[in-house]
Amino acid sequence: MTSTVQHGGAPCSSDAESSGGVASPGEKRPGRWLALSVLVLAVLLVAVDATVLGLATPYISEDLKPSGTQLLWIGDIYSFVIAGLLVSMGSLGDRIGRKRILLVGATAFGAVSVLNAYASTAETMILARALLGVAGATLMPATLALIRNLFQDPRERSLAIGIWGAAASGGMAVGPIVGGFLLEHFWWGSVFLINLPVMAVLVLVGIRTLPESRNPNPGPWDLISVVLSLVGMVGIVYAVKEAAAHGFSWPATAVGVLGAAALWGFVRRQLTVPVPLLDVRLFSSRGFSGAVLADLLTVLGMSGLVFFLSQYLQLVQGRSPFEAGLAELPAAVGAVAAGLVAGAVARRFSVRAVVSGGLAAVGLALAALTLLDRSTGYPFIGAALLVLGVGAGFSFTVTADVILSNVPKEQAGAASAVSETAYELGAALGIALLGSIMTGVYRDFTGPAGTPAGAHESLGGAVEAAAGMPEAAGQALLSSAREAFVDGLTLATGAGAAVLLAAAVAAWFLLREQRLASAP
Repeated sequence: MTSTVQHGGAPCSSDAESSGGVASPGEKRPGRWLALSVLVLAVLLVAVDATVLGLATPYISEDLKPSGTQLLWIGDIYSFVIAGLLVSMGSLGDRIGRKRILLVGATAFGAVSVLNAYASTAETMILARALLGVAGATLMPATLALIRNLFQDPRERSLAIGIWGAAASGGMAVGPIVGGFLLEHFWWGSVFLINLPVMAVLVLVGIRTLPESRNPNPGPWDLISVVLSLVGMVGIVYAVKEAAAHGFSWPATAVGVLGAAALWGFVRRQLTVPVPLLDVRLFSSRGFSGAVLADLLTVLGMSGLVFFLSQYLQLVQGRSPFEAGLAELPAAVGAVAAGLVAGAVARRFSVRAVVSGGLAAVGLALAALTLLDRSTGYPFIGAALLVLGVGAGFSFTVTADVILSNVPKEQAGAASAVSETAYELGAALGIALLGSIMTGVYRDFTGPAGTPAGAHESLGGAVEAAAGMPEAAGQALLSSAREAFVDGLTLATGAGAAVLLAAAVAAWFLLREQRLASAP
């Protein structure tokens, strides 16, 4: 059975949180599964919202006519803000109540979605995306922390976490399908308005079914730590994304150094203040650190494929947005199925066997996808995506369980936020490292005479440039650009496979002796 990390705060007891109606150890709270359905709605919504913007970006660009820099900010500001605020919002939920912050955040998420849908200028859209990031940062840590307190029975908690993870995976698949359908029939703002009915149900049902839980002795909310965390994460993520998009530059490097210094100051402060925003001593637990590292490396290794696969399916193989969304469905199906049984499998074998095996499966699927070419048949792609989804479902679900099992329940929000931050940082690093490999290979293609510079920036730019050229020259340009895109994609996917296989080996050693508890 996994031991709980000791810390300097007050002891965790059922009495300490009894004001929130949290079940005591061994007790099964009535209505917990209905409450879980509310939390699933929240995570489903965040996952859908993360995918629809990419589909809507061409339409937003045509309507709002943002500059190139503004377009980058529309795409990036959400992830910058959410990465910077996750730990702070998770800790705030531990202090003021996770139910309260979830319901306030959900209401704000719905309201700001309207601002996104009806934005009339690029500046308004950037502001709306930033505010959506603030609201989104309250949702994910609160949902996982509430699961930690709703389900005291470890087996039930594993299943609940599996359902939670399945909702996230399902949302990532549903997003492109629903978004593609809406964009083919309505204006681009409709992809944001789908948030409203879901949020309304979440708030109305959540008020009645969710228990309140919080840290009984939280201490003050340290604003200096909040600022250091925000500056640190935003600085690091910004520098990484800038390096991916534009290569090395002194301004981006300076921002990255500032971010690293702020994170160093944040860690130092957490070790010295009486009641830290995040107890960094949690990382002294090998299980906690190993699970967080596994999450980060998994997202890093997969990000090249995730980021570029939709473009491959649409711009290389000629599928519509709706068809491309359907084509990616096997990954979500595999993740949902694996997530629901991951806890039971981890108890039957071991945590490290399931996590390492899942990471190895993702790595092998990515390795298989290095064989892609322009005319690869869908059965091969679909089978590889199914294996990738199964591996990711096993790994992510069990690591989430390990992270929650290794912390006192009054720190569940902050610990959950660390897990979510690992995802955000992994995605930023992956897009920077693997994206730079991809774009570096792509930019070197040789086009016919008269090929505009914009064609070398992106495959979408090449498609647009080809439309304005004579037919023969346009076809030659598209052929060269698509060939280079596939070459870059397979190289980035191969690098991702190497990262995942190395992560599988690391998880095997870091997660040894970890066990999921079988009884309260």
